Amino acid sequence: MEKELEILKTAIINEVEGYSFYRLAAEKADNLEVRESFNMLAEEEKKHEDWLRDLYRDISQGGRVQPRADEPEGKSPGIFRKENIKIESGSLEVSVLRIGILMEKASIDFYREAAEKTQNPEAKELYERLVNWEMKHMDSLEKFYEAAREDWWERQGFSPA
Repeated sequence: MEKELEILKTAIINEVEGYSFYRLAAEKADNLEVRESFNMLAEEEKKHEDWLRDLYRDISQGGRVQPRADEPEGKSPGIFRKENIKIESGSLEVSVLRIGILMEKASIDFYREAAEKTQNPEAKELYERLVNWEMKHMDSLEKFYEAAREDWWERQGFSPA
């Protein structure tokens, strides 16, 4: 049980850091749609933190993990869409999106490893759901990043092609 609780503590910290990162990114974004997208992603990180804290509480108290009605379903919330790309300054958003991709990848790797290590079937299921949700976030961020990067290159007067 101690190993499981240590995994959960790390997962909670990861989600808190993700929340803080996306909130800061939202504050710095020039474009309203980009700002709203980062805020929505921050709120999802907060939900992940809440689910993980509940799981920690249930496991640490020795009880069965209580299912939550609002657990992630593994489908994309549609946060990052091409029509939301109207970046004025460009470079900050491109950088933040790239960092976001790296953060989501690290979360995916962490949750995959946690799912492999856990002996708790409910925790395993939650970690696997979080992997799926984080993968959808990463895929959306990657698409958004590619479009934002292309737009930024074009405004700089060059293309790497």
